[in-house]
Amino acid sequence: MILLPLAWALLTAPLWKSGSSQTLLEDPVTERYPEIHSNETIDCDCVHSHCDFVYWFYSNLNTGKVQFLGKCNNADRDTYGSDVKKGHFKIQKRGGMSFVLRIIDVTEADAGIYSCVLKDKSQNELWKPGVFLRPGVTPPTPPPKIKPKPRPSFCRCPAKNPPDGCGSMILWPLVGLVASLALALICTLYYFSRLPKKCRHNFVKKRQMT
Repeated sequence: MILLPLAWALLTAPLWKSGSSQTLLEDPVTERYPEIHSNETIDCDCVHSHCDFVYWFYSNLNTGKVQFLGKCNNADRDTYGSDVKKGHFKIQKRGGMSFVLRIIDVTEADAGIYSCVLKDKSQNELWKPGVFLRPGVTPPTPPPKIKPKPRPSFCRCPAKNPPDGCGSMILWPLVGLVASLALALICTLYYFSRLPKKCRHNFVKKRQMT
C-alpha cells in the first residue's frame, strides 16, 4: 500500500498557502463492499472546529497513484479536478459541519481509498484516511459468536408473595435433609435393638460410670 500521508502532502501543497499551524490524523481506514452500479455516499464530518473547506482524494492501490477529486466550501461551492467526471462524482455540503462525496453508478474501476482533508480559518488541517471501497467483492464472513456459558440459577424467594415454583426449590432440599437424619436415627435404634440384653446393660453401665 502507498503512504497516504506523504501522497496527501505532495498533492495538497499547491492547493493552499503553506504554513498551516497544525495537521491532525483521525480514524482508521474502514472497508465497504458496495454492489456494482449502486450509489455510494462517503461522509466527512468536522467535529473539532469550524471547517471552511473539504478536499477529497482517491488512492488507486493497483497503480499507486493519488488523484485530487475536488473541494467544497461552507457555501456549498464545489470545484473538481481537471480529469474528474462530474457526473460520476458529486461533492457537496450536507448540513452543519458535514461534507459528503457521492459516487454515482459504482463500477469495479472505483476500487480504492477515498479520503478527505478538512481545513479551518486558522489554517489547521484534519486528515481522515476515509473509506476503502471494494465494489463487487463479497464481504468476509464474520467469525461465529461464542455463546457464554449459562450461569447456575439460584432461587432467592422474597419474604412476601414468592413466585410459583420458588418455594418448592427450597422445600425439597429441606425434606431430603430431614429424611436423611430420620433414616440415620432409625438405623441406630435398629442396631441397638438387635444387641443382646447383656451388651446393652454393660453399655449403659459404662456410660453411667463416665
